[in-house]
Amino acid sequence: MQKPKKVVVIGGCGHVGLPLGIVFANCGLDVVLLDRDQAKIDTVNAGQMPFMETNALEQLKRVVGNKLNATSDPSCLRDSDAAIAVLGTPVDEHLNPTVTDLYKSIDEVIARMPEDSLLVLRSTVYPGVTKLVYERLQASGRKIHLSFCPERIAEGKAMEEIRTLPQIISAFDAVSLQRSRALFSTINDDLIELEPLEAELAKLFTNSWRYMNFAISNQFYVLAETYGLDFQRIYSAVTHRYPRMKSFAKAGFAAGPCLLKDTLQLSAFSGNNFFLGHSAMLINEGLPNFIVNQLRQQKKLRDKVVAVLGMAFKSESDDKRESLSYKLRKLLTVEAKEVLCTDPYVEDQKLLPLEDVLQRADVIILGAPHAAYRDLQFSDDTVVVDVWGFWPNKQKIATGGPSTS
Repeated sequence: MQKPKKVVVIGGCGHVGLPLGIVFANCGLDVVLLDRDQAKIDTVNAGQMPFMETNALEQLKRVVGNKLNATSDPSCLRDSDAAIAVLGTPVDEHLNPTVTDLYKSIDEVIARMPEDSLLVLRSTVYPGVTKLVYERLQASGRKIHLSFCPERIAEGKAMEEIRTLPQIISAFDAVSLQRSRALFSTINDDLIELEPLEAELAKLFTNSWRYMNFAISNQFYVLAETYGLDFQRIYSAVTHRYPRMKSFAKAGFAAGPCLLKDTLQLSAFSGNNFFLGHSAMLINEGLPNFIVNQLRQQKKLRDKVVAVLGMAFKSESDDKRESLSYKLRKLLTVEAKEVLCTDPYVEDQKLLPLEDVLQRADVIILGAPHAAYRDLQFSDDTVVVDVWGFWPNKQKIATGGPSTS
């Protein structure tokens, strides 16, 4: 099967689409990034990254203006060999699965695609949605091949993982599967073939498993701290040279644009019988509440200035989507005298310089364990809450008990 020459990535200037487009371009394909955000389009075409992604900038500079361009003009689809739809996970304002916006987007795409081209659904979808899109294509009378090939990258590691992780491909017919194989073998020969429903569930299983794994650690953290014990000491003890605890994650905020939403979608697919997923959501989403409740009981937050260090949803990231640090800030605003927030990467006019925050804060809570915070020094009377175990020798007072210094 001949490899495609021109690929259009729809939603191509985002956290998933842009790294994928850069990799394809560096593999010799002509890539067009189709996006609606003109600011991001201009940034990419100027050879700059609109967000943080390790090793992406240098690879972008090699191909931009030559093998890769960004545009808002959908006419770029008319001579494409393949279009890869990298759109946000389709959920409504209550995070329930929805296909309305997806149908609208797909209809606009296929109306412009040439006959015998390939449409790849790359985003996470509710199980069965690929089949619905396939039936919609069949009813349209257009000869457009369809496949579902989910992304499985971690933000910040996309440039490495796209090239090294196995790629899952799926389709309803042999020709579409062959076309998908020809496309993705351009970047990675390690391909796994599944049925579309299997591939949809594989992606949801992956993110839900990670979310539940974090919930186990966060539940243990809550148990230990409730009894005034140091969770980090227990964690270090049970993981030290003990291989059966290798997958035991550290405690911390489990957030971001995928994990919660995908767990919710799997829960909806199960008819709300996904009890482990439900429990994980209660634990992970409840962690900010637990922190505030413990501080309220012990430290009289009403008289304290509280600082949250790190507003991104994870370390070394500028992505604040679904960050639990913002939920924490809302809770603290009700309870504390004043709430100060800072982050070296996140763009937010409400954030303050780190130096100002450290100087004024009575209580410091680590929201995201950025490397920039590693060597911070705190006064002896500062209360420090470190769920992550980032400062093992500096935590002055645990949220649930006496001094750990």
